[in-house]
Amino acid sequence: MVVGASRGVGAAVAEHIMPRTTELITVSRSPSSIGNWVKADISNKAGIETVNRAVGNSPLDALLYMGGTWETEAFSSEYSFENCSDEDIVNVIAVNLLAPIRLVKSLLPVLRQATNPKIIFMGALSGLDNFPAREVANSASKFGLRGVVHSLREELRKDRIAVTIINPGNIGTPEVLDDLKQAGQPETNAIPLSDLMNVIDCVLSLSRSTCIKEISIPAMSARGA
Repeated sequence: MVVGASRGVGAAVAEHIMPRTTELITVSRSPSSIGNWVKADISNKAGIETVNRAVGNSPLDALLYMGGTWETEAFSSEYSFENCSDEDIVNVIAVNLLAPIRLVKSLLPVLRQATNPKIIFMGALSGLDNFPAREVANSASKFGLRGVVHSLREELRKDRIAVTIINPGNIGTPEVLDDLKQAGQPETNAIPLSDLMNVIDCVLSLSRSTCIKEISIPAMSARGA
């Protein structure tokens, strides 16, 4: 299952995973042409229940939570924490932090049925200690997601379900590359999509005896390297 598969990184990951699996479930609010698409807004409990019904009782080999959102005007000079609406802040926390917790909890029974179950979360460099990011809600949610991973690792140790968070810098989707170009920055300030896919493939290929908790992958020439 790939969550957030309608665009950006989530769509790229879903396209990469599709030929490598017998069945792929994709989850997003807007339509996805990849795999068996489930329309769901997982920022609320109803969306989580929709996903749970779609999976049913079949074993789930891997949950890749690639979804995410951020504040209005985030990552731009126009961003202002003081001007962020309460709705904006609540939505960022709901999508980036609360939804992954609820989703994992609801899917644990089917993950336990898999022969080598994996959970992969998409974090961010802004969730790391002392990273100079200004986006308060987004950074808080990514910090919190790291805590979720470390706690799940202990909680699910007895089930031998591997839980990993990947903390990337800018990822070279067409949208990000266009933003870099407009800002006068080189493409090398973004991680190639192929490198991210190689990291995901590595995590998914590991035996059940191994768990990588956390991987941070900044672009070599960008901030945070």
